[in-house]
Amino acid sequence: MDLEVYDNTEQAPAEWLDLIKQVLNFAGDYIDLPQNTEMSVTLMDNEEIHQINKEYRGVDKPTDVISFAIEEEDPTEVPIILPDDEEFEIPKNIGDIMVSIDKVKEQAEYLGHSKERELGFLVVHGFLHLNGYDHMRAEDEQEMFGLQREILEAYGLKR
Repeated sequence: MDLEVYDNTEQAPAEWLDLIKQVLNFAGDYIDLPQNTEMSVTLMDNEEIHQINKEYRGVDKPTDVISFAIEEEDPTEVPIILPDDEEFEIPKNIGDIMVSIDKVKEQAEYLGHSKERELGFLVVHGFLHLNGYDHMRAEDEQEMFGLQREILEAYGLKR
């Protein structure tokens, strides 16, 4: 997977950046994503994620994770036309995840587990949203949270 990780806070430990890459590549393999899948993760503070949450979701408070899935087909977009004799595979960009490192720390302390476990939980949660999983209905929640738990435990990030 082509994964870009940005630290807008410039305070996240290097181990966290590595963990994000490793756990998301593991999750991508776990759900059989194509290798040419692209996405990004941006770490930010509560103030920055609060502004994004307010602007895009209409919620006037900071949150822990926000996922922005990229729409597959846009009828107004001009298609890319490639020559028939060329072999070229266009990467699939699934979107962007934003995570508050302030919330990672707060929630890890509140829940009594490591910050790394909380960070892994949040990025996998956002990742699953980018891949079409949701938890609006009870049966969807059971499926998504079950898969999330499987991925985290298989990776080794247990509560």
